[in-house]
Amino acid sequence: MSITIKTAADIEAMRTACRLASEVLDLLGPHVRPGVTTNELDRIAHDHIVNVQKAIPAPLNYQPPGYKPYPKSICTSVNQVICHGIPSDKPLKNGDIVNLDITVIKDGWHGDTSRMFVVGEGSIAAKRLCALTYDAMWKGILKVKPGARLGDIGNAIQTFVENQGLSVVREFCGHGIGRKFHEEPQILHYGRPGTLDELKPGMVFTIEPMVNAGRREIKEGGDGWTIVTKDRSLSAQWEHTVVVTETGYEVLTLSDGSPPLPDFVTTTRC
Repeated sequence: MSITIKTAADIEAMRTACRLASEVLDLLGPHVRPGVTTNELDRIAHDHIVNVQKAIPAPLNYQPPGYKPYPKSICTSVNQVICHGIPSDKPLKNGDIVNLDITVIKDGWHGDTSRMFVVGEGSIAAKRLCALTYDAMWKGILKVKPGARLGDIGNAIQTFVENQGLSVVREFCGHGIGRKFHEEPQILHYGRPGTLDELKPGMVFTIEPMVNAGRREIKEGGDGWTIVTKDRSLSAQWEHTVVVTETGYEVLTLSDGSPPLPDFVTTTRC
């Protein structure tokens, strides 16, 4: 399958879908507190996407080959859950960390983003993991420009993460995105610089490193979707959708409530 190059009109449509996805996270943030269930967060998100944004929650009934349909409208990955956690009636506790992953379809185009939230008063280690994973995503974004290679992105993330004594999950990666939820290319969060596909203007993809406090090995959670750390250590993930511009990158999944940029990042587009 080839990598699709988006036109200016395509990218403008994706800006809308991506902004809407980020705005769902803005909405959910104040609700992430001890005692709330991830089912309640899913309900709030679903109602807003469908009734207010007049859009479609992409995860609901999403069924890639070999999987059963995903039963909810968002993914909620708590503590040792790496990705694809299914919302449930289990309340969040003080000190939990949770990744909320939102994908919205608007006018046929997908916008995909996720953020980490610390529930109540998190531990120093948990807050450090979330903050460093956010930095790792941006280390990858900064490598995006025409002529760079996908391996440059992965290497920047892996080098930063491992220098902090953390580990990068290798079985799941970022992906091209557009009219389809998952397109080519795959965006590995590890690798060697100067390898893999060359970046060209109009390519749109997600960068979404999954970082474990312990070892990188994973295991399946038993429900057909949930992936957890094998050693039960905490895991964090952040995700943005980006487009390769003529001179660098533009982050599409931004909204009024997006977190501040790391100190080493000066712009969301260049």
